[in-house]
Amino acid sequence: KQWYQRRVRGVLNYYTNYYYKSNLRMAEVHIIGNIEGGEGFSSPNLSCKWNFETGGAWKLLEGTKDGQTQVDHPLDEGRSHWSHPLDMHYAIKGIQGWPKLSVQVFSEDMYGRTQLVGYGFTHLPTSPGLHKISCPTWNLAGSMMEQVQSYFVGSGPQLLNEDLIASGSDRYRLQTIASGTVFLSLFIVTRNFGKFGIEA
Repeated sequence: KQWYQRRVRGVLNYYTNYYYKSNLRMAEVHIIGNIEGGEGFSSPNLSCKWNFETGGAWKLLEGTKDGQTQVDHPLDEGRSHWSHPLDMHYAIKGIQGWPKLSVQVFSEDMYGRTQLVGYGFTHLPTSPGLHKISCPTWNLAGSMMEQVQSYFVGSGPQLLNEDLIASGSDRYRLQTIASGTVFLSLFIVTRNFGKFGIEA
C-alpha cells in the first residue's frame, strides 16, 4: 500500500510539474501496479507473458505495453509470486478501446523446457482507484497423442493466432480446459475526463 501511495504521489507531482505546463490537449490515463502471481496451474515453476491491448484512440506516452515476468520456483509448489511492476501512461481521445490485458502462463520443468499452461484475458476497470483483479485462464485440451507428447517432450498444443486470447469471435470452436488464475493489483489514475467530455 505504501508503494502505491508513493507512486501515485509521484504521478500527481509529474502532472503538476510538467503536463500542466505542456500543450497536451487530450485526456489521460495512468495505470500503475503489478502482476502479483498465479496459482491453480497443473505445473509449478511459472512465468507469465503479458500484453496490453488498446483501441486506436489511445496513445502510449510512457511505459511498456508488453513483457514477461521471471520464473518463480516456490518451495511448497503453491502460489507463484512474481510481483512484476506495471506502469503505463496513455493519452486518449475517447473511452473506446479501453485497455484489456492478455496473459500466457508458462511452466518450466527440471530440464529447463517450457510448456504453456494457460491463456487468459481481462478488461481493466474504468473507475479510478486501487483494484484487485483475478484473471482466470484456460488451455487447449489437445488430443490424447498431443497429451502424451506433452508429457515426454515438454510441448503441447498452442494457438497459431494469439489474437484469439482476447477475442471470442472464433474461440468458441476451440476445445479448452480450465487452468489456473493470475492475480493483479492495479491503480487507475485519470485526468481531464470531464474537461474533454469523456465518461467512464
